[in-house]
Amino acid sequence: MTVVQLSDHRPTTSSFARHILTKQPDTTRMAPKDIITEQQQQQGGREELSLGRLSSYKEGFDSDIKNRLATLTLSRQSYTDALENRYVYLEHPPVFSHKLAIDAPITDQKSSGRCWIFAGLNVLRQKMMKEYNLEELELSEPYLFFYDKLEKANWFLENILETLDEELEGRLVQYLLKDPVGDGGQWDMFVGLIEKYGVVPKEVYPETFHTSNSRNMDTLITSKLREYAKILRNAYSRGEVVNTLRAQKPSMLEEIHRIMAVSLGQPPEKLTWAFYDKEKKYHEFRDITPLEFYKKHVKLDCTETVSLINDPRNELMKKYTVKYLGNVVGATDVHYINLSSADIKKYAAKVLKDGRPVWFGCDVGKFLARSKGLMDTQVIDYQTAFNFGFGTTKAERLQYGESLMTHAMVLTGVHIEDDKTVRWRIENSWGPNFGAKGYLTMTDRWFDEFVYQIVLEKRDIPDHVLDVLDQDAVVLPPWDPMGALA
Repeated sequence: MTVVQLSDHRPTTSSFARHILTKQPDTTRMAPKDIITEQQQQQGGREELSLGRLSSYKEGFDSDIKNRLATLTLSRQSYTDALENRYVYLEHPPVFSHKLAIDAPITDQKSSGRCWIFAGLNVLRQKMMKEYNLEELELSEPYLFFYDKLEKANWFLENILETLDEELEGRLVQYLLKDPVGDGGQWDMFVGLIEKYGVVPKEVYPETFHTSNSRNMDTLITSKLREYAKILRNAYSRGEVVNTLRAQKPSMLEEIHRIMAVSLGQPPEKLTWAFYDKEKKYHEFRDITPLEFYKKHVKLDCTETVSLINDPRNELMKKYTVKYLGNVVGATDVHYINLSSADIKKYAAKVLKDGRPVWFGCDVGKFLARSKGLMDTQVIDYQTAFNFGFGTTKAERLQYGESLMTHAMVLTGVHIEDDKTVRWRIENSWGPNFGAKGYLTMTDRWFDEFVYQIVLEKRDIPDHVLDVLDQDAVVLPPWDPMGALA
């Protein structure tokens, strides 16, 4: 596939900003030391925080009695707990005009970053529960987690082999070394795993300590991978060729496999799926492989899905990918179609009205009222407490490192009034004690600001949008926020 490399644009200082930087200071309101500091700044020095200025800050703070009240309140608890706006709750109750018929039991990723796997499997189980008339079902997240770590280790080693001519201290290699097997992922990475390894029921391959508390295992694997990177790069500097270096990979990956097998246990090669349906009728499927289980019982062709993103920094109706983003070597590249938030909401609502779930990725920590499980741009009232608001757009938050996709969940409902989407129902994976028995409510305005990606089947996307897939992909740099792992 031919790709277009996106250049690394550097922003230039606007004429307005240059004016602000060069205009003369108002010395009539400055302490003597402030005047000296401002003069030093104009001469090219760095400006210190002067004691005179700090004194004026303190005086201004103490003069407003509201600040004293805010201190009494906020110094004892978190902002999000203290500043929850109850009027927003009243405006957006957890009631929806369109909701999926099946409420599957809420899952719990615990102290791990596996939300993308949980969300993906929660989408798959919906169709299975309907097909087999099940009261409950959970597919094994640990099973995919096992193979994701192995595949990411192989992906990392291939990236190291591809970048042997890059400077060790350069941005690219240091980026690759930073977090080679983090728990997070994206939808296309999920598809790569299930198409290769299939899926299994949770009871066949359950949680262990290290699936639910992954930090120690991740740290151990990362240490070994960085050691392997050193070995490969040092050998290359001594004149060894890439094919010779690649021959060392099997023994390296065997050690990673050993870590995984000790920590999680060996995944099953065959399984028997036995269950009772809602009518208490017994069913049994014996001696099937995980891939057969996926192909025969899940009945959702995940290769016929598309990731739609809303990235206002970049041109709409274009195909994008991110350099070095992936996990399974040989699987389909991660790619997206960039659309407006309005279009994404329209397509998602249509699928939900048809009774099917939607995988999506967002920046979950922004303006989340944890006690009620409500995500809304006005639900945390910073303005009243601190006397300021926030003045960045969605594009600017991406550009300045203020926001990116941090979490994946599942849309399971939408409330529509006068043909307009108002709020959305979300199935989370933080256990039943978070939010409204494990579910969250997201307002439409929050969706616009902090949702970055949804996944739909191709049949749910208009032909003129699907045609974008035929374009050459614009390649974003590895550190671009669109490559963030949920």
